[in-house]
Amino acid sequence: MKKLIYNKIDKATISELKRVVFTGKIVVVYTEREAEKAVDYLLSQPILGLDTETRPAFEKGKHYKCSLLQVATDNCCFLFRLNELGMCPAVRRLLSDKTVTKVGLAWNNDLLSLRQLGAFDTGTFIDLQDIVKEIGIEDQSLVKIYANLFNERISKNDRLSNWERDVLKDSQKVYAAIDA
Repeated sequence: MKKLIYNKIDKATISELKRVVFTGKIVVVYTEREAEKAVDYLLSQPILGLDTETRPAFEKGKHYKCSLLQVATDNCCFLFRLNELGMCPAVRRLLSDKTVTKVGLAWNNDLLSLRQLGAFDTGTFIDLQDIVKEIGIEDQSLVKIYANLFNERISKNDRLSNWERDVLKDSQKVYAAIDA
């Protein structure tokens, strides 16, 4: 059976789709030791999904640094608390790695925010926006791309939540894992 892919998908269609759920394991990484173990595991995988989150600023002129790096395999997502870890050696090693392909969306924006935490060489990255253009999909948002390809809806309810909370809410963790 062939899958029909649209060059554009509308919000009304998306709202009718079943909401995606993350069924894998979610691991929150707070310490450099945990980061080393997580990166060792992640760099043994064939491909990784990456995303970042930053605490939103609701005041004009106020900006926050990148708070969270999400890195997912097909069945596990590691949430690196960058507001605690900073650009530690393990995270730098992950981002600089050229052996494992990392996939993200609008990845150049994420790279800019990550570089505010510290310098690193850029590893092997693929931006989904480039790939979907090649197959004729005009939509550039993750919600629309995912709905088009997988017939499921990603909820963005926690997108503007406080990513620097001492303890992330379960809904934030699930949102972050799905996003990656």
